[in-house]
Amino acid sequence: MAAALPVLVVEDDALIGLMVADMCDALGYGEPVQAASIAEALAALGGQHFAAALLDVHLGSDAVWPVADALAAAGVPFAFMTGGGGEVPPAHAHRPTLGKPFRLAEVDSLLSALLIVAGD
Repeated sequence: MAAALPVLVVEDDALIGLMVADMCDALGYGEPVQAASIAEALAALGGQHFAAALLDVHLGSDAVWPVADALAAAGVPFAFMTGGGGEVPPAHAHRPTLGKPFRLAEVDSLLSALLIVAGD
């Protein structure tokens, strides 16, 4: 079931970001909003509502935790994407994590689960 609102994809690697955006579109979630930094993601959150978000844990030398905190405060369901682990803060330890590399079916399952929990 496609969400009426877009998915926010926060990923600093342009190729991975495009791949995830293409996956969201192929799965019927429409054109996602992409952000490559914490500042871009927070700016997007200030101006738009999202059905869900997929967050790369590491954005260059920064961790995505400020974006995770803002999404949690806004009630937007989200999951982390990571290729190299990293310790998740206790406030977000219960959030799902998608290990890189991943396949379309994994993104589909994850977004479906996020939207079911959110009640969309």
